[in-house]
Amino acid sequence: MKKFKHFTLQQYTDVLSQKKPVPGGGSAAAYSAAMGCALLAMVIEYSKGKSGKKIIEGRFDRYLQLIHTIQDNLMALVDLDAQAYLKVVQSKNQPKAEKRKAEQEAAKVPKQVCRLCYQAIAITPFIVLHGNKYLLCDLEVAIELIRAGYNGAWTLTKL
Repeated sequence: MKKFKHFTLQQYTDVLSQKKPVPGGGSAAAYSAAMGCALLAMVIEYSKGKSGKKIIEGRFDRYLQLIHTIQDNLMALVDLDAQAYLKVVQSKNQPKAEKRKAEQEAAKVPKQVCRLCYQAIAITPFIVLHGNKYLLCDLEVAIELIRAGYNGAWTLTKL
């Protein structure tokens, strides 16, 4: 299977729109959250160096590193979700125990997306207070993309 994280945005949306089992909602949720993290990183980059306070600048640096790690993990989950769901599809005609095991493994991916989204959202109050005020709208879009990823993944955990 090709790695969706290496697709261009156009390629990804093209394959997402096709009648194929993957990528699907879980992958799209992770991708949405990763885009939100990328936008959040941009806001942090523009905010760095403006405060003149070491403690604030240090937190910007730590948060930027954290948000890049979260973004990388979310991009990995774009593919892991697709791989996990393919195992569910392939287990369709297997014994119940095999099918249940595949479903349980697949359910771990959206839970991880939710955890990462929560971590990303947790840093945004600091960015609202100390970030570049001209980028508050970009920050809000970033938050909404991350929330969309969270909500999509959360929906999948209830199946």
